[in-house]
Amino acid sequence: MSEQILAQPGLATENKNAEKARYSLEKARVAHERYLIRQNNQDLNEAIEFYIDAVKLDPTMPEAYYRLASLMFEQGQISLDTAIEQCKTAVSLAPKNMNAHMYTGFFMKMAEDFSSAEKEFKSAIQMGKLNSARPRLILSQAILQKINSKSANASDYLSFLYYFLSGTVMLAWDRPSIKMFCKSMSDDFSVFTYNTVGKFLEKFKLYPMAENIYKKAVLSTNHSDIFYDKMGDLALKNSELDMAVDCYRQVLEANPLNRDVLVKLATVLQTYFPENTDETIDCYEKLLSFDENKAQIYYELGHLYLKKEDKINSISAFKLAVEENPDNPFYNNSLAYAYSKAELYDDAIEHYKRAIELNPDGEWTSIVCQALGSIYGEVQGNFEAAVATYQAGIILDPNNYDIYLALGDIYMAQYDLDKAIKTYCDAITLNPEDYRGYSKCGIALWEKDFLEEALVSYHKAIELNPENEFAHNNLGILYLDGLMDAEEALEYFEEAIELNPSYTLAYFNAGRASQQMGFTNDAANYYQMAIDLNKITNDLDEEDIQTRLRSLFEV
Repeated sequence: MSEQILAQPGLATENKNAEKARYSLEKARVAHERYLIRQNNQDLNEAIEFYIDAVKLDPTMPEAYYRLASLMFEQGQISLDTAIEQCKTAVSLAPKNMNAHMYTGFFMKMAEDFSSAEKEFKSAIQMGKLNSARPRLILSQAILQKINSKSANASDYLSFLYYFLSGTVMLAWDRPSIKMFCKSMSDDFSVFTYNTVGKFLEKFKLYPMAENIYKKAVLSTNHSDIFYDKMGDLALKNSELDMAVDCYRQVLEANPLNRDVLVKLATVLQTYFPENTDETIDCYEKLLSFDENKAQIYYELGHLYLKKEDKINSISAFKLAVEENPDNPFYNNSLAYAYSKAELYDDAIEHYKRAIELNPDGEWTSIVCQALGSIYGEVQGNFEAAVATYQAGIILDPNNYDIYLALGDIYMAQYDLDKAIKTYCDAITLNPEDYRGYSKCGIALWEKDFLEEALVSYHKAIELNPENEFAHNNLGILYLDGLMDAEEALEYFEEAIELNPSYTLAYFNAGRASQQMGFTNDAANYYQMAIDLNKITNDLDEEDIQTRLRSLFEV
C-alpha cells in the first residue's frame, strides 16, 4: 500500500510533463505553420524552441524529432546525417507513423541515398493507404531526381509515372498540398528538360550551346546547384580551370555538404592550384563529415599540411589514416616521412619498416628502403644498418640508380674506397647519361690516388652537365694539386665562380691557383672574397685563408 502511495507523485509528474510536452508541440506547430506562410526567421526560431521543449519534456514524442530535424537542417544548425538520425529516432519510437517514414525518406533523398529513401516512402505509402498522396508525390520526385542525376532505366520512368499519377489522384483527399506539389513538380520538370537538352548537346560536342542551356537553367529553376555542377564539369573538360573552380564553389554555396562536388573541388585545387592549400584543406575537412573513405581523406590532408610545413597536423592526419587502415604501406610511408621531418626518427624508422614489410611493389619499396637507409646512415651513423637497408633496396629494384649512389656514399663515409668505386661504377653502368655517378666516382678515385681515372670521370661529368659548378671546382683541384697545372686549374675555378658567384671554396681555390702563378693581386682578391663569403657559409677555416692572404705580402 505504501509503495502505491509513493508511486503516485511520480506518476503525477509524468502526466504533467506529458501535458506540457503536448502544449509545447502545439505551440511549435502553430509557429511552424506561420513560418511556412511568412518565411519569417522569428517564427522559425520560435518553432525550434518549442519543439526542443517538447522533446525535453517527453522524449518519446516522435513528431517533435522529425519536425525539429527539418527546421534545424533548414537553418543550418545540423548536418544532413544528423537530420537523418533524428528522423530514424522518430521511426524507432513510432514504427507505424507515416510522417516519420516520409521525413526520413525525404532527407535520404537529399543525401542521394535513393534506395533507402524509396524504402521509407513505400513504408509511408503502405501506412497511409488512401491518404498517401504526399509520400507518393515525394517518391515520384525522388525517382525524377535519380533520373536527373544518374543513368536511369525504363522501370525508373514507369515508377515515376505510377507514383506521380497515383499521388496526383489521391491529392483529392489532400487539397492544401496541391498547389505546393504542382509548383515543385513544375520545377523538377524544368530541371529534367534542361538536363536532357544539355546532355544531348554535350554528346555532340556542342559545348558552348550546352553551357548556355545550363546558364539559363541556373536562372530558371530552383536547382542552380545541379547546373553549376554540370557547368563546372564542362569547364574542366575544356581545361577552363578557373571557371570550373568558380562553378563548384557556387554549388557548395547552395549545398555545403555535396560530397561529389567537394571531392571535385578538392581534386582540382590540389592538382592545379597548389597555392590554394587552405581552401583544399577546408574541402577535405568537410568530407570527413561523411563516413566514406576517411583514411584517404586523412592521407590527402597530411600531404597538404606538409606543404604548409605544419608538422604536427601532418603527423596527426597521417596517424589517423594509419589507424583507419594500418596495413596500407603508403599511409605508413607518409607517416614515417612526416615523423622524419619533425626529427622523430625512431617513430619514422618504425613506420618505414612497416611499409617495407607490406611491400606492395618492388620499385616503390626500394625507394622506401632508400629513405630508411638515409636515416640510419646520415642521422644515426649506423652504417651497418644503412648498408643492409640499401642492399635490400637494390635486391627489390636492381634498376634504382639513386640507391646505388646512396650506398656508394655510405662506403665513402666509411672510407671503404674500393667498395665505393665499385658501387659508383655499377651506378654508371646502370645509367651512363647521369652526371652524378661520374662526379661521385671522381672523388673516390682521387682519394684512391687514381688521378688519370679521376680526371676522365670529372671531364665526363662536365660533358653531361656543363652547369655543375662542383664538378668544375673538383676538376680544378685535380689539375692544381694532382698535375700541378695552376693555369688549367684556374680556368675551372673561374668557371665554377661564374656558375655560382657565392661559391666560397671556388674563390679560395682560385686564390691558391693565382698565388702559384704569381698573380698576387688576383690571389688577394680571391682570398678576400672567400673570407667575406665564409662569414655567411662557414665552409672553411677563416684563419687558414687569413694566413694565406698575409703570406702574399710577406718579404
